[in-house]
Amino acid sequence: MQRIKRLGAVTALAAAFLGVYVLGANAGAKKGDPRVFELRTYTPAPGKMDALQARFRNHTAKLFEKHGIKNIGYWVNADGKPEDQKLIYLVAHKSRDEAAKSWKEFGGDPEWREAFTESEKDGKLTAKVESVYLNPTDFSPIK
Repeated sequence: MQRIKRLGAVTALAAAFLGVYVLGANAGAKKGDPRVFELRTYTPAPGKMDALQARFRNHTAKLFEKHGIKNIGYWVNADGKPEDQKLIYLVAHKSRDEAAKSWKEFGGDPEWREAFTESEKDGKLTAKVESVYLNPTDFSPIK
């Protein structure tokens, strides 16, 4: 139960930080754009948090941008034991249709396939991946 509360608090904190941090990231968006956000939470396989972060740092984030997936922010939960750590991140897409297209292109990118295969040569990096799509409210400072 404590673990669930901590994860909920981390998610809420990430969402609050988003409101402050990315106001500038939305500066070029036109009013009425159907932009959608995606909150993703990765539970690393035991002992793989550093390798998972390295893959994002060295390959994934750059390839997201190549395929139209806008990086908004990346976090790790500040509380809990090391074995309870998660990599939590937020990305933006022009629309749900564009999200599906971008993920398909990203998944088929030879550079991604190579980075993925190389990073998992000593075992899978993730135990669980969760994804939630978010639509901003009419009163949200970011849309």
